[in-house]
Amino acid sequence: MSPRFATDVITFYHPGFWGLDSTDAVRELAVRDARGFWERIMDTLAATEVTGIELTFAPGDVDSALRAHGSPAAFRRALDARGLSVVSAFVAGDDAPDWRQGDNLPAIVADAERRAEFLAEAGAELLVTGLPMRTTFGTRPPFFVDAAYMSRMADIAHTVGEAVSRHGVKLAFHTESHSTLWYERDIDLFMTLTDPRYVWLCPDSCHITLAGGDPAAVARRHTPRIALSHWKDATAPIDTHLTVDATIYARQQPYMTELGTGIVDWQAWADAMSRTPGADTVLIELDEAPDPVAALRAGTALAKKALSGAP
Repeated sequence: MSPRFATDVITFYHPGFWGLDSTDAVRELAVRDARGFWERIMDTLAATEVTGIELTFAPGDVDSALRAHGSPAAFRRALDARGLSVVSAFVAGDDAPDWRQGDNLPAIVADAERRAEFLAEAGAELLVTGLPMRTTFGTRPPFFVDAAYMSRMADIAHTVGEAVSRHGVKLAFHTESHSTLWYERDIDLFMTLTDPRYVWLCPDSCHITLAGGDPAAVARRHTPRIALSHWKDATAPIDTHLTVDATIYARQQPYMTELGTGIVDWQAWADAMSRTPGADTVLIELDEAPDPVAALRAGTALAKKALSGAP
């Protein structure tokens, strides 16, 4: 059976798509006219084969969907009317309580449950999050991603994973660049320390490649626990010693590219993905595409070709 195709709402954040001159202007538009923001995204997807969406950080977040439609059920009906559905929601680090703060656990759980309740009513069952970012290399005192740190993260993940499971939602972890779940070793350590009944993986082919890793090899090692994956291309491995501050995401952007224009081995990735529990969804991630329709069509075609095994 052919998979459904999906994309992250960030695909639609490019100012050019909206006829605007900045990302801030896009955010302002979405606040001013949340309904119009979502309707244009939904209508645009009708020109592609993409039928699933992953909500992300503002303006395409849970709160924006609620402002636009009033309730998860109403949002779901608006999607249903266009043959669309919610696949997942992504929790960005700046958009949620900090996992490094020991006294934040009640707030972390409450935030995750709020999102899980939305997902359950909207017809989705996957909450995607990540681990905190690393600090800049050379920072004093140094911050080590060691067994003690990962054990703390695993404890929080178990608590959150169990909490959202009561809403019928799975918790999956994304392999974000310059985060503490980036290198292949990070991923292996975290997955070893977590219970597979409550903690799942959402590997990102681009971000793992940026760390100099092999995303297909990661997928093969953790096949039974991959609930979803982000299909995204990379131009080259990135400088692992970039300054980790508010500008880090902007500086990662030049290393991210549309599917088929980078160095990811899509045949190996597709083969690995086809064996996972999340094989029924191909989520094409395109950060701020100026022409989302063309980019999604190209990404869909590449994914189909890779999954078919065609050279």
